[in-house]
Amino acid sequence: MASYAIIWPTASLLQQKITAPTLYCWLRCASYFWPKSDFKSAITKALVEQVTYSPAAMCCFFFGMNLLEQKPIVECTEEVKQKFWPTYKVGVCVWPVLQTINFVLIPEHNRVVYVSVCSLMWTSFLAYMKALEAKRKQKEMMKDGVTSTNEILENTRSEKSAIQSVEKRIPLYVQILIVKYRTW
Repeated sequence: MASYAIIWPTASLLQQKITAPTLYCWLRCASYFWPKSDFKSAITKALVEQVTYSPAAMCCFFFGMNLLEQKPIVECTEEVKQKFWPTYKVGVCVWPVLQTINFVLIPEHNRVVYVSVCSLMWTSFLAYMKALEAKRKQKEMMKDGVTSTNEILENTRSEKSAIQSVEKRIPLYVQILIVKYRTW
């Protein structure tokens, strides 16, 4: 229960104080620079958004997720470099269509809600892209001959000892969250 009491307000704070205002600001700026709701303006807004807002949002997602996993800055940057282009290529196919629909068909007062729903689906895809790292590591273990249960358990034990050494350096409330998470 303590973890829920910490995680929920933190996530809400980030959503309400960072994500939503930047999205709202972008939509207001786009409406200011291209006030028409015709197809040409909608495509222009969608393409400008794809070139400016999307790369920054994707980099922030991958970098932020790695920071939350307590990885060093070098690893965070490396993962952004590895995953940015494959993810961006998919985003170029998805977001211009969604944003064109947004700017042509959705009334201005509902655009943030529409993009938020689309972002929920997109974030699920980003989480999938993030999880590819774990699958890659698992395949590497299989290639290295780690096939027996004892070898996998030994690797798990060494990872647990690494986690425990990190836990000694983190604040008490985060340690409580970790303990609570392990008991679920």
